[in-house]
Amino acid sequence: MPLAITNQIQIEVETSFNGEQLDEDRLCRMFLYKIRISNLGDHTVKLLRRHWLITDPLDGDMEVEGEGVVGQQPVLEPGETFRYVSGCALNSTIGRMKGTYQMERLIDGKIIDVQIPAFDLIAPYQLN
Repeated sequence: MPLAITNQIQIEVETSFNGEQLDEDRLCRMFLYKIRISNLGDHTVKLLRRHWLITDPLDGDMEVEGEGVVGQQPVLEPGETFRYVSGCALNSTIGRMKGTYQMERLIDGKIIDVQIPAFDLIAPYQLN
């Protein structure tokens, strides 16, 4: 399970394949990723933004940016964990994602960048 710790924030990622579907006459592979964000530090933080780099060998790289995650901007007290599930559609059977979260340390307003570890998205039949 990919894991990274940056600025006392731990990010863990778990992925799964969620099948295939036709999208505008093109077969897409659907992947889910579960993210666990843990505040290992001594200060409360708020997740402000996300930035993803998604690699699909058939379509190239794509960047996704926006506020929060899954419609939320969670606040994590020291020792707290926030979990969420989201998804990604690829045209390839193999892809990769990595990124960063922008967080604010609430005690002093300092903005910190937290690395999301790179993780692979692989359709299970691709492994055989």
